[in-house]
Amino acid sequence: MGAGHGRTDGLYVAGDGRLHRLPAEAKIVATVGYVVAVVATPRDAFWAFAAHGALLLALARAASLPVGALVRRLRIEVPFLAFAVFLPLVGTGPRIDVVGLPLSRAGLWGAWTILAKGTLGVGASILLAATTPVAGILGGLDRLRLPRAFTAIAGSMVRYLDVIVGEAERMHVARQSRGYDPRWLGQARGAAASAGTLFVRSYERGERVHLAMLARGYTGSLPRLCAVPATAGDWATAALLPVAAALVTLTANLR
Repeated sequence: MGAGHGRTDGLYVAGDGRLHRLPAEAKIVATVGYVVAVVATPRDAFWAFAAHGALLLALARAASLPVGALVRRLRIEVPFLAFAVFLPLVGTGPRIDVVGLPLSRAGLWGAWTILAKGTLGVGASILLAATTPVAGILGGLDRLRLPRAFTAIAGSMVRYLDVIVGEAERMHVARQSRGYDPRWLGQARGAAASAGTLFVRSYERGERVHLAMLARGYTGSLPRLCAVPATAGDWATAALLPVAAALVTLTANLR
């Protein structure tokens, strides 16, 4: 199962460390286990969240990944953090004055939970993407016996994402070359029309690709990748992260 290049593998950082060489399926399971442990951490166990973050930083250092670049990629969660900012303002229940603002205690806890658990979960996903190519992740999901329809659709989406984005950029350049420069919302009709055209073109391209696949013997599922499955040692290495996170969570819950 192939995947495109460029944007689709933009998060991958090439390397030859132990973390890069681990089979994708082991890293996927380890990431899910880590996230489950983070979610199960009590919201008032601040030290536990610091420990979870230290585990991710240690892995990033072990994989020789630029920590600054990984932190910058956390900007993807900014919309969720913006939502969390309003929770103390609109929350109900007892309130506390902070810099003259009456904020909901429940809302403050909710905002903290989103910030801590959301950031750690996104950080784990970014670490997975930085050490595993997109094709490797799809192959790992396939070896974990996810439905073949899911991996086939995801593979096609990844493969043609660059094509669709590139066409959208060319349409944007075409609009600009014709003097399209909207100043207010009512002038955005051209962009809306381009979006509709892009959808129709993508749909038609999808039909042509599907017919071409059928002509080449496609039966509804792609052949499995001939990859070496994860060994017991690989699983044991990958288990270090979720086991360590689970121990931190267990300790926090027992206190």
